[in-house]
Amino acid sequence: MTLALFVGRFQPFHYGHLYAVETILKECDNLIIVVGSAQMSHQHDNPFTAGERIEMIRAALNSAEIPTDRYMIIPIPDANAHRVWVSAVESQIPRFDIVYSNQSLTKRLLVEAGYEVRPIDLYQRGKFEASEIRRRILDGEDWSELVPLEVHRIVQEIEGENRIRDLAVSDSVNHENDNHGIP
Repeated sequence: MTLALFVGRFQPFHYGHLYAVETILKECDNLIIVVGSAQMSHQHDNPFTAGERIEMIRAALNSAEIPTDRYMIIPIPDANAHRVWVSAVESQIPRFDIVYSNQSLTKRLLVEAGYEVRPIDLYQRGKFEASEIRRRILDGEDWSELVPLEVHRIVQEIEGENRIRDLAVSDSVNHENDNHGIP
């Protein structure tokens, strides 16, 4: 039985992520989905908590009728040093056989640790990206077509759009203060 590993921040989980999960599960028996940077939230690039991201992923996979016994979702915080990140991951999840990632640092660290790392077939990259979703929210554009309905609902319920907008305003104010008002 092949157990695969898929690491992402999922800020938020979108159709590209869902496509990746479905594709990996065609090649492997089971999947560990690692919610990376689990300690991060309420930041411009990381607006959602690990718990919120897990809820989004679970709801989207349930709606896509992916059996719950084929995957597990585990939050993993960042390590203080890149060199120890793989050990931190290994200590917190079941043993796995293969890794799926396109992120260069993740790939490098796992290859150096002796794992086989396969690329993820990206689905309409550029359209299905979390940064594009957050940009659309900031610009007041429709983003609902980029995420499963359940993810959209959860973001609405937790007032995620307002959080993203508030964080953007907060970031711009902090940057002005960092420069003491000097452009």
